[in-house]
Amino acid sequence: MTGQAKVVLVTGASSGIGEATARRLAADGHRVLLGARRTDRLDRIVREIEEAGGVARGHRVDVTDLDEVRAFVDAALAEFGRVDVLVNNAGVMPLSPLEALRVDEWNRMIDVNVRGVLHGIAAALPVMRRQGAGHVVTIASVGAHEVVPTGAVYCGTKFAVRAIAEGLRQESGGDIRVSVISPGVTESELAESISDPRARADMDVYRSVALPAEAIAAAIAFAVDQPAEVDVNEIVVRPAASVN
Repeated sequence: MTGQAKVVLVTGASSGIGEATARRLAADGHRVLLGARRTDRLDRIVREIEEAGGVARGHRVDVTDLDEVRAFVDAALAEFGRVDVLVNNAGVMPLSPLEALRVDEWNRMIDVNVRGVLHGIAAALPVMRRQGAGHVVTIASVGAHEVVPTGAVYCGTKFAVRAIAEGLRQESGGDIRVSVISPGVTESELAESISDPRARADMDVYRSVALPAEAIAAAIAFAVDQPAEVDVNEIVVRPAASVN
């Protein structure tokens, strides 16, 4: 780890990339607040991190609810006294062709993937401004760089958060670092939300070369641990065998 221990908040931390990130950053010596809706999983992960010598706490948060996200940030302030890094990781990916008209799924992706990121920024940015420093890490996707069949809405949400992060970077004035991590196919529970048969079949093929979540956690750790004057703006991580 480079520099002093930081206070890191991770959303969507009950599984996949969020869980791997919380474990990695705690192992690196950072103090981590894990946020997710599934508190039973959070409790287990926090216990295992602490048994391994790390410092971690869990807090229930639904990123679609701004008040809950603000309470999540307040919990970090109450427990650790500051907020150094926010990892906007929570996301959903119920892929489907547009003609399937799964409007409820579209709205869910917009609520979690876009509004969730904005809620994180709204809750953490004022704290970071007062501190005069902070770091917002947003998990996008290779879907923020390309559009594929069945992925129009999902990719649209990821294009959006990449644009939001770039806007935040330009507005930050150098006090707040901004990073976007764009994973290729990664082992996670994201694909379990796919209800469309065609999209699920395509994803089963696509996931045959999936990265472990720890690979994305390593990229996040790299960005977090850079010196204050170094801002790693974007990292794209794909499986070596990926075809796109």
